[in-house]
Amino acid sequence: MAHKKGQGACRNGRDSNPQYLGVKCYGGEVVSGGSIIVRQRGTRIHPGFNVGRGKDDTLFAKITGTVRFEGPKDRRRVTIIPAPKAAAAPAAKAS
Repeated sequence: MAHKKGQGACRNGRDSNPQYLGVKCYGGEVVSGGSIIVRQRGTRIHPGFNVGRGKDDTLFAKITGTVRFEGPKDRRRVTIIPAPKAAAAPAAKAS
């Protein structure tokens, strides 16, 4: 039996950290401006209206609204539908 460990086992044992890629907010969800919608490598999903693209191809919401995925599978796009404005309360009459 060997008294020392072979060199092959010492050279192994490294691994890269996980990337945590994928869709973070799904269709129909309400998101605030600046929220990350998709983390991806390359433009698997393209930015639509009110969606920005970071330098690492991350898609994020520019405004508060509802997420919507649209388009065919080969050219998927994500869009933010703006949240409807709250109706202004009518002014009270001075008596």
